[in-house]
Amino acid sequence: MNHLVCTQCPAGFPDTDVRWRCECGGLLDLECETHFDFDQIARRPADMWRYREAIPIRSDKNSVSLEEGFTPLSSLKLEGKDILVKQDHLFPTGSYKDRGASVLISKAKELGVDYVVEDSSGNAGCAIAAYCASAGIECEIFVPESTSPAKLNQIKSYGARLNRVPGTREDTANAAMEAAQSHFYASHSWNPYFFHGTKTFAFEICEQLGWQAPDTVIVPVGNGTLLLGCEIGFRELLADQVIEKMPRLVGIQASGCAPLFHAFQSGAEDIAEFERQDTKAEGIAIAQPVRAKQILAAVRSSGGTILAVEDSDTLSALKDMALIGHYIEPTSAATIAGARKYLGCNQTSGETIVTTFTGHGLKYT
Repeated sequence: MNHLVCTQCPAGFPDTDVRWRCECGGLLDLECETHFDFDQIARRPADMWRYREAIPIRSDKNSVSLEEGFTPLSSLKLEGKDILVKQDHLFPTGSYKDRGASVLISKAKELGVDYVVEDSSGNAGCAIAAYCASAGIECEIFVPESTSPAKLNQIKSYGARLNRVPGTREDTANAAMEAAQSHFYASHSWNPYFFHGTKTFAFEICEQLGWQAPDTVIVPVGNGTLLLGCEIGFRELLADQVIEKMPRLVGIQASGCAPLFHAFQSGAEDIAEFERQDTKAEGIAIAQPVRAKQILAAVRSSGGTILAVEDSDTLSALKDMALIGHYIEPTSAATIAGARKYLGCNQTSGETIVTTFTGHGLKYT
């Protein structure tokens, strides 16, 4: 049976509760039973809902899907070496955040929620707005005033109420938290159901590799929605004895806003006070990720690392990817710059490395 558990106190709650955090104020995780039925999976459409037995929605009638998932896993040559890239910029709203939004809004529908709020640097707001539109749920999206115009137009096009908040990304989060006192918080960092959508990234990679785990997975990390989703997904595959090992998780941050990188390098269990600077990689410019301790623990337990890249390297990667036909946004390019950095000093012979394009370039134009 699925249930919610607090990360700060012994409290637990049934998955029928309309809640996004514990009464003590702590973050909630979702513990659920998963199963991988290979015969069923093979017969289902090529989208992320093919792993239905591992997605924590009780009834199929509540699934809110735009047929997202099962994006290409393609070969990419970097630094003269072959790696694999998951093309999650090809999702319906143009970013991997559709994975989490599909499951989270499905759960909101199942719980009878009719109005949600969310804060975002852009992509998560677009995804939540799109899936709420599909589900017939009203939503209100809070974004930093500096968010790229393309993402703002996309959010408004879905019929969402848009609030541009002056100040930092953290000011935006605080405004959404205030609104969440009276509305369901469809947060991609607080709400645990979002991570049970992003975990399908791990499922798809393993299936596309013949139900084998890669050696290393390199992803961007701001609030940690993809990295922690990977950690959950690979752990569930291990528990069901589908794979035999946990891949190394490598998180990429922009050097202008890299609290997780500095905490990892210093051996700290949590981030310290951090003064962010401007960076082109707006999707990972998070100075105070609420799940920082979980992110650091997940990376360390996997034997991975966290790297930081300069904006100059991000812009170089952005241009290089365009010149071979991939139009991606700067956060995706920062990940490619990070993969280059990893390859320059860490690759072992025969290592299978997977990275990703997380967002489409049209979202930043």
